Amino acid sequence: MEPMTPNPGHDTEPTADPTTAETWIEQLQRRIDEVSRAAVPVMREVAAKAAELAAVAGEKAGPLAYKAAVKTQEIGTMVAEKGKVMAADLRRAGSEAAAGATNGHSAPADAVPEEPVADEVPSEAVPSA
Repeated sequence: MEPMTPNPGHDTEPTADPTTAETWIEQLQRRIDEVSRAAVPVMREVAAKAAELAAVAGEKAGPLAYKAAVKTQEIGTMVAEKGKVMAADLRRAGSEAAAGATNGHSAPADAVPEEPVADEVPSEAVPSA
């Protein structure tokens, strides 16, 4: 700690009075305690409001999450069915091509499976921007 420097214009050096410093600290502590006591009811009210908002959000999110799960299941089932059909078409086309190669014939042009049509996917499955 630096030594205390004299005040300009004063002949005596200031001395640190320990009782004055203790008094200031006590006053500061009392004021901090007063502010803390005054803030407790306000903080309780803020916490209660936050809990109410969280409860409302939870109530509203539940049905929405349920609807999203139902749609996800529906779309997943549809995609699985289309995947099975596509796999069967690919296997059929492959077996027809293999059979045609052994007979000297090429596979018919319509044996190649078609690409899925974009209109077949429900609009709910496509995320909106």
